Amino acid sequence: MPKEIFELQDREVWDGNYAASQAMRQANVDVMAAYPITPSTPIVENYGSYVANGYIDGEFVMVESEHAAMSACVGASASGGRVATATSSQGFALMAEVLYQASGMRLPIVLNVVNRALASPLNVRGDHSDMYLGRDSGWIQLGAFNAQEAYDLALCAFKIGEDHSVRLPVMVHQDGFITSHTAQNVYPLSDEEAYKFVGDFKPVDDMLDFSRPVTYGAQTEEDWHFEHKAKQHKALMDSRPVIDKVFEEFEKISGRKYKRVESYMMEDAEVALVGLGTTVETARVAAKQLRDEEGIKAGVVAIRAFRPFPFDLVRDALENVKSVGVTDRSSPGGAMGAFFNEVSAALYTTPKRPLVTNYIYGLGGRDFSIEDAKNIFREQKANADAGYVTTDIQQFSGLRGPKLGFFQTKRS
Repeated sequence: MPKEIFELQDREVWDGNYAASQAMRQANVDVMAAYPITPSTPIVENYGSYVANGYIDGEFVMVESEHAAMSACVGASASGGRVATATSSQGFALMAEVLYQASGMRLPIVLNVVNRALASPLNVRGDHSDMYLGRDSGWIQLGAFNAQEAYDLALCAFKIGEDHSVRLPVMVHQDGFITSHTAQNVYPLSDEEAYKFVGDFKPVDDMLDFSRPVTYGAQTEEDWHFEHKAKQHKALMDSRPVIDKVFEEFEKISGRKYKRVESYMMEDAEVALVGLGTTVETARVAAKQLRDEEGIKAGVVAIRAFRPFPFDLVRDALENVKSVGVTDRSSPGGAMGAFFNEVSAALYTTPKRPLVTNYIYGLGGRDFSIEDAKNIFREQKANADAGYVTTDIQQFSGLRGPKLGFFQTKRS
């Protein structure tokens, strides 16, 4: 952050949940409908307290379930309000039906998802199972790596989703407990700066404009359904330059720079780790230490915007490395990891086609250490030196007991 901007911003000590709730307050959300669930409860709880104490002129609607929460958000957004909520895990799964309604109706709702494992067994700790569950629901998905980013990206989410060329809902993900409940230094904008950046809400086709009646949730069959979904997909893909523009505008007022794909020490990297969420910061430390201590030219590629998936940017960031480890913090369910499949698809289109290995890690909140990341880099170095994948293509990193892996590479 430039020194002159750093000095203008007051430092706060917030966890990720409090940071997200402060962004909701500063954006002056009109309606938040919610049903609390660990570990996202403090976001909606804090917003409710802001309303009760008169800090904002909004409505907090307590409903009977997460399905009802998103349903109420859909109604409020269609009526012309700025709308947001938060959830996690099983609550997110219960919302799933309505997520498709929100995106199909082109409603710019902001959803803070505090990532948590899906049952069973029951687990309240953080992994990315719920994030992957929503990946094809038609929402823009942004990922925060720490509390500062949970705040920043929440503000950006309103400006992105409400842009009239986009008009799509946006999720902002943060890792449960690792980010949501960890107090860190955060440098918020002033209330005036934050609201000026987000701007006034400008409704489109709101149901309460009786001078121009509109219909939401109409039924289409084979005659028009295909065309509607294709247009929705185009809007999602066309949001990419808008996301870039909003990130650039945010950098000008905050000094903090975001990109849809962020690279660390990739200029001369021979091996790379691709990650999401808090994993990225751990991997960056490991890469720096390996370069200094073992001479391994390691780099990290971080995905900031998971949807729309930055296919071309991932390909460009990785095409010159020899071997890549893709980290999936979700149970693969009898397949390669979902993140691995998407990164591999991007690399398949480059003639250089670096070697790619899948690592399943951190399920149910299992710690991902610097040493874990170093071991991934070391295995990628062995692959690069050998010219083929020297281990199973899919491995479980950090698992107790015998090493678990699948899909041994065929070699002549």
